[in-house]
Amino acid sequence: METEDATGGRMADLARDLRSEGSAETTLQHVVQAAVELIDGCDSAGISLSTTAGRIRTSACTGEVPVAADRLQQELGEGPCVDAAWHQEMVSATDLATDPRWPAWAPRAVADLGVRSMVCVRLFTHDDRLGALNLFSQRPAAFSADDLDEAMAYAAHAAVAIVAAEQIEGLSTAVHNRTVLGQATGLLMAQYAVTAHQAFNLLRRLSSEQNRKVVVIARELVEAHEVGTRTDGPAAPGKATNMAFRTDPA
Repeated sequence: METEDATGGRMADLARDLRSEGSAETTLQHVVQAAVELIDGCDSAGISLSTTAGRIRTSACTGEVPVAADRLQQELGEGPCVDAAWHQEMVSATDLATDPRWPAWAPRAVADLGVRSMVCVRLFTHDDRLGALNLFSQRPAAFSADDLDEAMAYAAHAAVAIVAAEQIEGLSTAVHNRTVLGQATGLLMAQYAVTAHQAFNLLRRLSSEQNRKVVVIARELVEAHEVGTRTDGPAAPGKATNMAFRTDPA
């Protein structure tokens, strides 16, 4: 068994690795892979997103067990991520073969997936969604009290990294969208000799008429212009471009 200092050092290293990841998807995958490395007794790990309506989706996993376990919870309407994790930070099962809390799910998890013990740690709750880190083992009583403490500490680091990655990804998307809108507005200003305000109003009118987002229409205009520039000819008009050329911007 590792000393407390060694465990703390390994946790700090993993926390730094998580914060250095890029996209939210990459961060989620690193979280589950590192969990298997860090938590003794863990054979596989997954991150589940669950809603109050009972829908469950596996966001990241190592192997097939986490996906199949979530699918069973969705099918049977019970399991640690369906109910208990909404009310507790951690749910653990020493031996699913004898655990009475999930009478339909637990026997299937044992018989079909070979899972005997597991830990479910809440990562975050947001509106009607729950994110949980699930650790699985094929052995009963695989997770000691120290393992549970490590799982809680690791989940705290992981939750911070996931939120940060989602914020960065959201910010990047917002910046990109603003850039595309600016480019499309500039193209319409040049095409029709109108002001920026009039050009943006045209984009909004097209959005309303086509029941599509402004940024989608703007992206089509920019892409059509880029195609025309690369081929040294007029842009191949898409749906939004045709509408723009037929619409009075005033």
